[in-house]
Amino acid sequence: MPQPHRPSPDADTEPADPTATATAAGPLGAAPPGGPPARALDGILVADFSRVLAGPLAAATLADLGAEVIKVERPGTGDDTRAWGPPFAADGTAAYFDASNRSKRGLVLDLGDPDDAAAARELARRADVLIENFRPGSLAKYGLDHTATRAANPGLVHCTITGFGSGAGAPLPGYDFVVQAVGGLMSITGEPGGTPLKAGVALVDVLTAKDAATGILAALHHRGRTGQGQLVEVNLLSSLLGSLVNQASGYLATGHDPGPMGNRHPSIAPYETLACRDGQLLAVAVGNDRQFRALAQTLGVPELADDVRFARNQDRVQNRTDLIKALENRLATDTPQNWAARLTPASVPCGPVNSLSEALELAARLGLDPVTPVGEGRIPQVASPLRLSGTPVAQPAAPPRLDEHGTPLRTWLSGPADRPLPPHM
Repeated sequence: MPQPHRPSPDADTEPADPTATATAAGPLGAAPPGGPPARALDGILVADFSRVLAGPLAAATLADLGAEVIKVERPGTGDDTRAWGPPFAADGTAAYFDASNRSKRGLVLDLGDPDDAAAARELARRADVLIENFRPGSLAKYGLDHTATRAANPGLVHCTITGFGSGAGAPLPGYDFVVQAVGGLMSITGEPGGTPLKAGVALVDVLTAKDAATGILAALHHRGRTGQGQLVEVNLLSSLLGSLVNQASGYLATGHDPGPMGNRHPSIAPYETLACRDGQLLAVAVGNDRQFRALAQTLGVPELADDVRFARNQDRVQNRTDLIKALENRLATDTPQNWAARLTPASVPCGPVNSLSEALELAARLGLDPVTPVGEGRIPQVASPLRLSGTPVAQPAAPPRLDEHGTPLRTWLSGPADRPLPPHM
């Protein structure tokens, strides 16, 4: 079912073909000659009612792909992450907020106010996708639960993100750190015998955002065939468990809980950090016997590859302590950077343990363009990792200030449903 929200074409572009028709889940024809390149999600309107990280990051990913995203926030404070700092941007917004809210329009609505709640329902009626992470059942009183939104807009893809699902876990608040703890990730992170550790980023939220985006794209594809929307449900605990891959599979195969191994791999050796000169660390990821032979040869100890203790991967895992001692005896003669310069041409996967600044510098040297500006005085954004040859990702715009686009959006929502969404300035 076509949605009447496409922005009016810019004055300097050719008008769209009037004979073309918008599909329920795709753009209206090709990009006009001389206009900006077509995006994969051109013509898709996303109503982002979510907060903090998983939902906003999923919506930002859809914006990268060309969707128009309207971020709805509560009055006064907006998204909690606007205050999660330091660090803060020059305008006082936390860098945390900026990380997951690029390229959106900002709209403040008080769902407790009847007029604002009506505007929210109208937005849901016009949208192609609605993303929310309210506690299960709490949106029903505003007419924004899936039953109500589907009745008003059968083509809507309604994505709900929870911490622990909509069943017995519905009352539980979903915070990344807690899910890392109760979901088993902390039990396998850290050094043996040490304190369980969380990942250095809100990893579960990020994984859940990617699952949400995947589910939404699948639902839009289905809608393109049938004209029907559907409910997409993701939760933090399930996304975490689904990401434990070999660790979860190993438990299901043996019934034994895996434990922390520091930087070591339970099934491959050497696949860990090794000490070089002055204790500096080199990450080495030897995935097969051929790579191990190249490692031994480059280190000047080729006999290790013929040692019965180390010849095969399973032998190296069994004799890991002796193996690491032999390797570190050689590595101690030079720096991680110099060893990497010798080992990489020999096809041994390795690299120094970089800081974040060094990681960004590496990506820039490799031509990956990892950072992109979004406007003077605004925090630059890490570029989208997606590369599409036919429908490139959009150049990101600065995250919205609280209610930055509220006036034109409220005017649009109060007008005729067939009026196009005003251009994003």
